[in-house]
Amino acid sequence: MDVHKSFDEVVLPHLGAGRRLARWLVRNEDDAEDVVQEASLRALRYFRTFSGGDGRAWFLSIVRNTCRGWRVRPFDHAIDPFDEEHHSSVRSEFDPETRLHHSDEAALIERAMRHVPDRTRRLLVLREMEGLSYRELADVMHLPMGTVMSRLSRAREAFRGAMAATLQEYGIARHHLR
Repeated sequence: MDVHKSFDEVVLPHLGAGRRLARWLVRNEDDAEDVVQEASLRALRYFRTFSGGDGRAWFLSIVRNTCRGWRVRPFDHAIDPFDEEHHSSVRSEFDPETRLHHSDEAALIERAMRHVPDRTRRLLVLREMEGLSYRELADVMHLPMGTVMSRLSRAREAFRGAMAATLQEYGIARHHLR
């Protein structure tokens, strides 16, 4: 990779991925925007230390570290952010039954993920939602690739167990989800 790439070429293409990661880690849209802004400023400030390689992994690592230090304000949890899609009068291309089915599945997955340890959850989010490769995960998590592979295997198993417990809690048979 060319070491002489600009900040715009290295960081800007990954702002969306950074926003999704921050939203997952801090669980608040407004805080996620603030985290990405702060992470972008840090990336700009320390861009001279970027020595090439995977810009996505480098930037997501900065986002993850920024999230670690982020202090959630206590009153943020009581605020229900306005969801434009939910409150809009424009109909989705999906029929209401399909949308309900998808939102129910998403709620079950989110509930199951709450029962997965933080480190495991971060690894699953980066791999399954952000699509990072094993090499990118190793770079972002500062782990050897073999460790990433074994932890990811255990993370998937932990998620399956958490999902089974969540489904049992709601009395839902597994075959109803597919």
